[in-house]
Amino acid sequence: MKKPTKPNHQFYRAENYRPEESVGYMMRVILNHVSQAIEAQLAPTGLTNAQWIPMFKLYRGSANTAAELARSCNLDAGATTRMLDRMEAKGLCERKRSEEDRRVVQLALTEAGTAAAAGIPAALSSVQNAYLAGFSQEEFDTLKSMLRRIVDNAQTLNNEASPTDSSKTTP
Repeated sequence: MKKPTKPNHQFYRAENYRPEESVGYMMRVILNHVSQAIEAQLAPTGLTNAQWIPMFKLYRGSANTAAELARSCNLDAGATTRMLDRMEAKGLCERKRSEEDRRVVQLALTEAGTAAAAGIPAALSSVQNAYLAGFSQEEFDTLKSMLRRIVDNAQTLNNEASPTDSSKTTP
């Protein structure tokens, strides 16, 4: 991963800092609006914002144990257990002991969970396309490139802050 270069510009200064002009603030506002819109789109499935992300990770095969899910969703073990309890109560997922190692509990979507998760990509696409209305393909590509640079800088800085913690890498 490429190390972020030292800034040539001081984009922010304490004496005139305005949160509403901060890139981080704007990204948070966008994320909040997108999350609300996705939750509204997924309302018929009964999935909350806290549930659709782990459901989608299970659906895509990105995680299959509670520990993997917690790491990839940046959740602590307790929060993951409570979320899985709620999803299991809704009949969306189930826990099964591994036949190879009885200490390991595998997670699997139920038939209802798979059906609910199958609609997530359409909801994500619909919402995100609505928020990108008016962008040209070139603008879209430029925006993604810039956001990737911010993500790369954030991951590099995070890895430098905790070099022994390998769980802080990209999920």
